[in-house]
Amino acid sequence: MSEHLNTADLYDERGEELESISVQFQNFGGESHFSGPARTIRCFEDNALVKTVLATPGEGAVLVIDGQGSLRTALMGDLIAASAVANGWAGVIINGAVRDREALATLPLGIKALGSNPKKSAKTGVGEVDVEIVIDHVRIQPGVMVYSDPDGILVER
Repeated sequence: MSEHLNTADLYDERGEELESISVQFQNFGGESHFSGPARTIRCFEDNALVKTVLATPGEGAVLVIDGQGSLRTALMGDLIAASAVANGWAGVIINGAVRDREALATLPLGIKALGSNPKKSAKTGVGEVDVEIVIDHVRIQPGVMVYSDPDGILVER
């Protein structure tokens, strides 16, 4: 998003209406500040659902992917991220790894992940879409607002 919503100010304003994810995600995308309603995926070392969902109209949503913290394979690279941009997604938060980090940094997309790994993931489609996920004890329901900037990630309760 072009408006730079500051998560610290937002937390000061709304406090207990928001939960903060304390996991220290890294910024990988060209947009440092992004927000939108959550869509969710739970998967493990398999990015077929990520590719499928990001190829659909995002309408300003943020895809939150619980890759269960695995850094052994990348759940998104430059081609899938470019598809997300083309389809109007505001951002992607991955509890897992990405690849093509230099290319990701040039895209007008918010991207947070735990790290990077050049290894491709499986493509069998195992996982679940639009289910409640939990990252760092924070429950993320599809449709709740997610706010992200260099300070961190806030999720509406």
